Amino acid sequence: MTQLYYVAADGAQGPAFEAPDTIFGREYNEALIHQIVIAYQANARAGNRAQKDRAEVKHSTRKPWRQKGTGRARAGMTSSPLWRGGGRIFPNSADENFTQKINKKMYRAGMRSILSQLAREGRVMVVDELAVEAPKTKLLATKLRAMGLDSVLYIADDIDDTLMLAARNLPNVLLVEPRYMDPLSLIYYKKVLIAKGALAKLQEMLS
Repeated sequence: MTQLYYVAADGAQGPAFEAPDTIFGREYNEALIHQIVIAYQANARAGNRAQKDRAEVKHSTRKPWRQKGTGRARAGMTSSPLWRGGGRIFPNSADENFTQKINKKMYRAGMRSILSQLAREGRVMVVDELAVEAPKTKLLATKLRAMGLDSVLYIADDIDDTLMLAARNLPNVLLVEPRYMDPLSLIYYKKVLIAKGALAKLQEMLS
């Protein structure tokens, strides 16, 4: 079993929490982690870059000057890609597809590798539950400060409206349920705080 830091909601450090090695005791696979992070970023891209080819730019079809006798190069129309303001030779399409396919087995293995490395670095903590009495940002900020957390990804078993409203104005705090956890957020935040109730769901998802 892997030992994780346990922290109470009031910031008190408790005994080490034993987590399953199937999730937090895997080897570090840098190539696989790089692959799933790049794929996640690529799949989030929207193909909204649009450029015009020579048929789509606004131009006149009139020949700029006569074919011979001017000493200049031959030119047919101003929409030529060689001209300033002309069309692009290979324009970007608005419906360009950037998606990359990652097999479920690879994705799960990559997520296990990330969580295992974070656990070895002491960046994973376990809490019974993170809750606030009212939807006030100050209440949650004070509680996180007492726990020594300034940049945290909180993986909750269930997120209620009160906690969500309290956290939405904190730029370095993200609340997610296990099914919405992603590799980029795991790497980005300094600490990962996991509710006890979410550990079973994580094990079920990533096993």
